[in-house]
Amino acid sequence: MKTIETIATVTEDGKITLQLPADIPAGEHQVVVIIDEKPLQELPETKEKRPPLKFSAYPVGLVSENVTFRREDLYADE
Repeated sequence: MKTIETIATVTEDGKITLQLPADIPAGEHQVVVIIDEKPLQELPETKEKRPPLKFSAYPVGLVSENVTFRREDLYADE
């Protein structure tokens, strides 16, 4: 199952056309369509673009100089 969110234009006769990704094979597919009751032009412009969140790096270092997480230290080779 794949979810695709897009904007579609509805014509006067109630038809829409969608462009699907290339990885969707040809043939019949079950499709669910959810439509807002108001067209986008009538919706208030409440969504404003925000800058992306910035996360600073937090250097944690080694727990101890004597502790390593090499494969040889974690698993026995016997």
